[in-house]
Amino acid sequence: MKKPSFFLRYKVFCIFLVLALLIVLMAVFAPQVTMGVDPAKGSLAEAIKPPGAGHIFGTDKMGRDIFTRVVYGARVSLAASFSVVFLSFFIGTVLGILAGYFRGALDAVIMRIADMMVSFPGLVLAMAVAGILGTSIKNAVIAIAVVTWPKYARLARSLVLKIRDRDYVSAAIVTGSKTPYILLRYMLPNALPTLIITAATDIGSLMLELAGLSFLGFGAVSPTPEWGLMLSEGRPYMQNAPWLMVFPGLAIFITVVIFNMLGDGIRDILDPRTED
Repeated sequence: MKKPSFFLRYKVFCIFLVLALLIVLMAVFAPQVTMGVDPAKGSLAEAIKPPGAGHIFGTDKMGRDIFTRVVYGARVSLAASFSVVFLSFFIGTVLGILAGYFRGALDAVIMRIADMMVSFPGLVLAMAVAGILGTSIKNAVIAIAVVTWPKYARLARSLVLKIRDRDYVSAAIVTGSKTPYILLRYMLPNALPTLIITAATDIGSLMLELAGLSFLGFGAVSPTPEWGLMLSEGRPYMQNAPWLMVFPGLAIFITVVIFNMLGDGIRDILDPRTED
């Protein structure tokens, strides 16, 4: 019997991959989507205007077009989220593989630092780090990466420990294989699929954390078009001008759902327990 096509086998992945690509393309081609409107430029004469023909999402307190800021906000939010995932993934994976392979004192030091980091509530620790570094989207990325890397380190370490004493690894050591070769040839490939699944499913939650930091005043600063900051700026006008919060909130909700579902689709493909 002929196997079903890739699309039929992984419909969730294919559908949400297309939607995720549309969001990424919207962010990349934001000037074309907004027809060249400057997201930071406004007019007080047009402040707090409801959605209409001239401004389909309305305007904010500075007279800036909400639609333009939401579209450009995709650039900031996606770039920041991907940066957090990359930093956390890279740092955590490297440290976790080294800890699991070498064990001993190195393992103890790395894991005790990781244990110390995870003992604090994540958002509270991120707020503390961002407060020390200063308010900016770059520092918010660093703060959340500092909080998130232990998750990847602990996972990578546990995966490496499962294969560290396998016969083929011992054979490679006995035959004189260099440590970097063993790490790249055996340790990393065995840990990578699970770590990629974790990273893919983390994009949405990390985007929420970044928006939360900006909403609380520890992330992006005005006039940066960032969704969490837009929610914070629209909060005082929630009753009289709800569109200031509705559209950035919908942008966050839709994007997080899409990337969460995309992560589930990637898990279905890469998970070795998935049946063909």
